[in-house]
Amino acid sequence: MPRIALIAHDEKKPELIEFVDEHVDVFRECEVIATGTTGKRLEQETDLTVERMASGPIGGDLMIGAEVAKDALDGIIFLRDPLRAQPHEPDITALLRICDVHETPLATNLGSARPLVEELERGL
Repeated sequence: MPRIALIAHDEKKPELIEFVDEHVDVFRECEVIATGTTGKRLEQETDLTVERMASGPIGGDLMIGAEVAKDALDGIIFLRDPLRAQPHEPDITALLRICDVHETPLATNLGSARPLVEELERGL
């Protein structure tokens, strides 16, 4: 079963929830992990079971990065807001770096999330 992480900055949470809802059949066949608030909203609004980490600003991004370092994730969808500075920017940079080091697929917008989900669907 594929294991995928879902993360979204506050301004992008509605987009992520809508995207997941559109592809809920694929995500139901995956183990889904998410940062705290994103995971809570996903559970409430899509009825998925989500393993919740801490919220991003208090270490959730790093917790997901640790999963990447353990080769325990098949991909990440991280809808980030590139136009706003984030207080935990060093954690975000670390997550992006560890994905590059471990060649873990990382989608940072809906344009790159679609092919990632299509690949997951092909593998199911």
